[in-house]
Amino acid sequence: MKCEKRKRYNLIKWISGVFFLAFFNCFFSCKSVPSEPEKEIKLSREILGTGKLNAGQLADFFLMNNQQVEKEFILRFAEYYIQEAAMENINSDVAFAQMCLETGFLRFGGLVQADFHNYCGLGAMDAEHPGERFETEQLGVRAHIQHLQAYATTQEVQLNNPLIDPRYNWVHKTKLVTDIFGLTGTWATDPNYGNKIDEILSRMEKINDIGLK
Repeated sequence: MKCEKRKRYNLIKWISGVFFLAFFNCFFSCKSVPSEPEKEIKLSREILGTGKLNAGQLADFFLMNNQQVEKEFILRFAEYYIQEAAMENINSDVAFAQMCLETGFLRFGGLVQADFHNYCGLGAMDAEHPGERFETEQLGVRAHIQHLQAYATTQEVQLNNPLIDPRYNWVHKTKLVTDIFGLTGTWATDPNYGNKIDEILSRMEKINDIGLK
């Protein structure tokens, strides 16, 4: 009888040891595996090219800065930027970031008003010249993209959409820049203009993959 008890005791002890060893190995092996670092998206500062962020990502970034706008609207608005930019080989990330700067994330408040559908300050100079007006949101986005295309290309590069930017031809004859920093002193007199767009793009890079697919 004592022999049987001793055998059962040793068997239980052996099984407990096996389970403990398995748990010990699992615990420390799991702890030792480093978590994969979150990948940060690197966005181009060039005006020409293809943007990396999708409409959901652009909308999510926008709503981090202005929650008063309906998500359905800003998703559609972001799609306009991606579609219109693709038509003219313009970097949609740069164009969207510039829009955020120019409009204060669509809060406006300056010369240009929301119903102008003017998202880049086109023609805004003073009270008598508060800025150009466009009939719809999409046409306003198109005018912005065309104005960027005028800055970043020579006259030999033709538009794919019908011209609606009233200042397009003047820019083509007088300006030529390749990146956001070249917009300082050309698009705007603010000596930090390019750096301000750069700062917005840097914040956009940190959203990673939180946007809708």
